[in-house]
Amino acid sequence: MILRHAVDVASVRGLEGLSLGQLADELELSKSGVFSLFGSKEELQRATVRTAVTIFLGHVVIPARRFPDGVAKIRHLCEKWLDYSRTRVFPGGCFFYSVSAEFDARLGPVRDEVAAAQANWRTFIERTIEEARAAGQIRPGTSTGQLAFELIAFMETANGESLLSGDDSAYGHASAAILDRLRAAATDPQLLPDAP
Repeated sequence: MILRHAVDVASVRGLEGLSLGQLADELELSKSGVFSLFGSKEELQRATVRTAVTIFLGHVVIPARRFPDGVAKIRHLCEKWLDYSRTRVFPGGCFFYSVSAEFDARLGPVRDEVAAAQANWRTFIERTIEEARAAGQIRPGTSTGQLAFELIAFMETANGESLLSGDDSAYGHASAAILDRLRAAATDPQLLPDAP
């Protein structure tokens, strides 16, 4: 309960916006009880990142694993990410987009936790692209790293634009851009729909 509340708070106010005392007050718990669970703000922040990873996996990664390897699986993974952001699983949009900007230039265990989560996500997308290539559905000369970078950029831009403008049309633009990019990389564009 404490960590679920903490990820929601951090998605809006950042990990630095977390306070053991404030969480205790907001959840009507004893401050000493909350402090005994985490011991320090840094441990609370790290546990919050790990909780956000678990929630993210349940909304994005695990549902995509049900699809057979190929370009449709990549597209489904990206669409699940866009849904995760659009439906505000975290009130501040993508938790990792928010805290990455907060900790990208800092050193320490919290940054390491955030960086590991981001690296794992990028690696998962790259592996999914490689699996599609092994299934004969991605052109042999396609750079896995470049394609993953572009797909992530489309998703994160939609998240940032929608938060800043309050307009969800960025998700439609991202979905169309992802589909166009995947059709260009596919050995057979007919494996994907013509439009989102």
